[in-house]
Amino acid sequence: MKNIKNILIIALAFIMHSCSDFLEPDSLSTFNSEYVFSNVDDARKATNAIYTHFNQDAFRSRLSNNMTGNTDIEQNFGTSTSDRYQIWNLTPQVTNGDLKVVWEEAYKAIRDANFVIDGINASDALNSTDPAISGNMRQFLGEAYTLRAYWYSMLVFHFGDVPFMTQAPKAGVEFNLPKEDRNVILSAVIQDMIDAEKDMQWADQTSYGIEQVNREYTLGMIARLALQRGGWFLKPDMTMDRKSDYLDYYQIAKDYTQKLMTLKDRELPKDFNQIFLNESKFIVANPKTSDVLFEVPFPIGQGDVGWNIGIRVDAGTHPYGSGGNYMNIPPSYLYSFDTKDIRRDVTCGLYYLDKDLVPQVVGIGAIAQGKWSREYLSPAPGASTNKGTGINWPMLRYSDVVLMYAEAENELNGPTAAAQSALKRVRKRAFKEVDWTDKVDTYVANVSGSKDNFFNAIVDERAWEFGGEMIRKYELIRWNLYDKKVQAASEQCKKYADEAKAGTGTLPDYIYVKNVNNRLVILNLDAKLAIAPDATWTRVSWLNALNSSTGALGYQDWITKAWANYTYPVRYIMPLPAVAITNSKGLLKNDGYGY
Repeated sequence: MKNIKNILIIALAFIMHSCSDFLEPDSLSTFNSEYVFSNVDDARKATNAIYTHFNQDAFRSRLSNNMTGNTDIEQNFGTSTSDRYQIWNLTPQVTNGDLKVVWEEAYKAIRDANFVIDGINASDALNSTDPAISGNMRQFLGEAYTLRAYWYSMLVFHFGDVPFMTQAPKAGVEFNLPKEDRNVILSAVIQDMIDAEKDMQWADQTSYGIEQVNREYTLGMIARLALQRGGWFLKPDMTMDRKSDYLDYYQIAKDYTQKLMTLKDRELPKDFNQIFLNESKFIVANPKTSDVLFEVPFPIGQGDVGWNIGIRVDAGTHPYGSGGNYMNIPPSYLYSFDTKDIRRDVTCGLYYLDKDLVPQVVGIGAIAQGKWSREYLSPAPGASTNKGTGINWPMLRYSDVVLMYAEAENELNGPTAAAQSALKRVRKRAFKEVDWTDKVDTYVANVSGSKDNFFNAIVDERAWEFGGEMIRKYELIRWNLYDKKVQAASEQCKKYADEAKAGTGTLPDYIYVKNVNNRLVILNLDAKLAIAPDATWTRVSWLNALNSSTGALGYQDWITKAWANYTYPVRYIMPLPAVAITNSKGLLKNDGYGY
């Protein structure tokens, strides 16, 4: 069961809501700062306050999943002009409510992190002669630096250059700041984490394990943000660029992934499905062996996992409530997997549960992220429930660290034995041991002929490993592959439709399905079949359903329109919200990116 379900509730006592202007926040606490950071218990509660911002819509539905489409492996399309569709279609307005709530909540989280950082750095407790006291204070400081780095990473990805605030509100400090270069911000927060991580606690030393920022997560975040800093980014003149010192940051990514793999290595858990089933069942993994290094600890009754992401469950008299899926998986991604890859059936949800909890096959354009489902909630939340499942959200997994190491090593030195070994570690879990010679050893040898080939293999492996975890957008940006990958997905879907219409190709135009012991069985997911072996099977349109008599060029509209605006360079940068511009008193403006 959850160890930390009350941490966010307790922390609320330490938060004072700010006004809508993040530049002029109200007092952060009714408590004297010197007193709060004079003792471990109150400093812990003050640090917990930073986590409460995960429990707002800005994160639990927006940053965690809604705002991370469209990509080549997760997409949605609609003709609505509502906030989320503006973002998905790359037509955001300055009045977009989703952008406003993310901007404001990010700066509130940064404000509260600064409050902790300033308070601890000024406290006597930080340098106490009692090692337990000083150790805890240094852990809290590391948590604050890491959480602040996360929010700045998100602001930079979505808005580009933004104001960089590193001090808590107090008299004499100017908080109406101009934009700072995003690369300056990333460099600074990476260095903060580098300075802090050595004094942090491993997950098995903390009170809340992987439901709390720990040293493993901070080491991984150093690498993740270093690859962001060393990657490509969109400039206001609508050109893509990367800094000349990018290899320095690949070196940081290599060094800190290698540090984690040396100091706190662990075997990847053999059961890929169990990683995510644990979250739906409220099982917190053993921090010594967990693949998940940190997951957001949503209290029961909070969080949107299993509501707007995961297996669709229709409302009925059953006790599990209802939930849907805002981001679909295109068939181009489904069929990119090797048919023996265990991750495919976990990641690609090919069924939904109807009002009687009977599994039904999804349409070809409604494949869901299969890693989470409210049907596993225990106890069942009730027939009328929807949001607030309490399912935790994974922020970083150890397999990500291993693949970041492989990527950084390849960029610096080519596909060395060390890089190949890291890639093999991840692929070994994806296949049964009997297939390792072919699917692991031979595969890795074949992709290791050149630096470029190995890089492309990493790009593919990250898609197969992290599908539905909504990090692909950020990777495509830093690789400068956003337009190429989404357009390739669109063209592949068109190819499937053309082949189905012409009766060519090897994949199924129709699939045959039936229910066996309340489990959906698909007879021919990977091959054409002219006729089912007996009458117990039901024929369902599959790839032929990609065609449409009303869609553009005869295809389903989402094939031609979901990715229509994702041409080079993809305008992933969003406009600063109107409220931020107004409250800056002329200091901030939308200058560039076509806004």
